[in-house]
Amino acid sequence: MTQLEVLYRYEKHPTEAAVVAWGNTREVYGIRRIQIDKEWKTIRVEYDATRLTKPVVYELLRRAGIDLVEELPLIPPQPVVEEAAATAPAK
Repeated sequence: MTQLEVLYRYEKHPTEAAVVAWGNTREVYGIRRIQIDKEWKTIRVEYDATRLTKPVVYELLRRAGIDLVEELPLIPPQPVVEEAAATAPAK
């Protein structure tokens, strides 16, 4: 079993019908956990990669009525270290 996670951002808050369908999506074999963050408008899905693929997870959420906008990276961007200051010769 290979556990993977994917993070999506959605545009509109799910309707009541979408929430019911989302609940049914949790019953799909291979979906381990679904977390919604209403403040950041994100959905994090943990799934079994031996059973499902990322495009299948995406389609399951879309068919449930969730308005997905984009996939977000799980690791936040790291600050850029200025190489010019690091490689400048010492005086």
